[in-house]
Amino acid sequence: MIPWSSWGRLSAAPHHLEFLASRSQLTRQLTALHLQEDPAICFGAGRSYGDVALNPEKRLLLTRSLDNFIAFNPGTGLLDCESGVLLGDIQQRFAAQGWLLPVSPGTQHVTVGGAIANDVHGKNHHEQGNFGHHVRHLTLIRSDGSRQTLPHTDAGLFRATIGGLGLTGVIVSAQIQLMRIPGPWLEQQTIAFHGLNDFFSLSAQSSATWPYTVAWIDCSINTPRGLFIRARSGKNQTAEVSPLHYRRMPFVPPFSLVNSLSLRLFNQLYFHYHAAKSTLEQVHYQQFLYPLDHIQDWNRLYGPAGFYQYQCVIPPEYAPEAIAELLHAISRSGQGSFLAVLKTFGNRPSLGMLSFPRPGTTLALDFPAQTKTTEALFLRLDAIVRQANGSIYMAKDARMPVDLFHSGYPQWEKFLQYRDPGMSSALSRRLLRSN
Repeated sequence: MIPWSSWGRLSAAPHHLEFLASRSQLTRQLTALHLQEDPAICFGAGRSYGDVALNPEKRLLLTRSLDNFIAFNPGTGLLDCESGVLLGDIQQRFAAQGWLLPVSPGTQHVTVGGAIANDVHGKNHHEQGNFGHHVRHLTLIRSDGSRQTLPHTDAGLFRATIGGLGLTGVIVSAQIQLMRIPGPWLEQQTIAFHGLNDFFSLSAQSSATWPYTVAWIDCSINTPRGLFIRARSGKNQTAEVSPLHYRRMPFVPPFSLVNSLSLRLFNQLYFHYHAAKSTLEQVHYQQFLYPLDHIQDWNRLYGPAGFYQYQCVIPPEYAPEAIAELLHAISRSGQGSFLAVLKTFGNRPSLGMLSFPRPGTTLALDFPAQTKTTEALFLRLDAIVRQANGSIYMAKDARMPVDLFHSGYPQWEKFLQYRDPGMSSALSRRLLRSN
């Protein structure tokens, strides 16, 4: 057994590691593992924050070696690839040919299989929906050895697999519809706002003409302020692409560098520096979509205890009041995050039975793991989310109460009929109470 952890670094529990070899050998390999007797879960690039891709004392199926491109049609943008291919590899390979993933989360270090299993979203949900909306078909191997190719029109196992947390089988490959782009440059504008009314107004005004919108919010003060950032295809697509500069967090400090003092200072400096820049600027898509990828191993900043991310979505009718309550509770607690993100989802229904995105406003923050104080804050946040009929994102979760899972994912019982008995994770045992 080998100690293994997720991106939140909350634990390093021992796991049995199984390296998946190739598509041609996969059915034989999975059958030999007798997964129905000893359930496992797939582990891709390891960017889930909590326990969705962990299986302590049991098996992890490592999928990164399934990283081949199978076919690409440069006329239509249809890409067939294996599930271990990184989103960043797709972007870098096909952006030069005028194609980009229509949906990508805040890091490009995510596998295609992980993006499907968590039905990830990006800064353009109001225009492009979730990752699952652009999967035309996928190939799945169940623990009994059966291989199924599922079209996007399938209302059963396909919709259970999209956002299904890896619990319906091993995603082997997928066909994805890429998005035509004029070039790699985006026109970006940053607007300072004071108060949530300004945020909601900017979000509503921007949705029709700006495909990408997101806000950073200062959670260290009582009166919310932030930076609303919007982007669209740039006009000058012939500019030379400068190499992107990467930095690295070289070690794990003995304590969290994210604390009440550093948080307040950083947020003040960050807000005032960017508030002064409201003019349009030309940025590379990587700079806009993946700002944190420029700091490798940034999760080490939170010290040896690791960190939690709390991301919730609140329905539109409750969002203004509930988001204000959430931010007030966080400010009063003295805890918070450099990485406080606020954005509005569009009205496009998710395909997956357990998909997170839905109409409303989503708030995401990171918190250093400080057992008693952090848990007390989370209980308060849970109460606000519960009262507002909201839900919590399972790709980021490590401690959601079962009742909040049930209320936030009303199709969870329907999903159970499509579960693969050979797939299990720490999260599934915690929330689905099975395997």
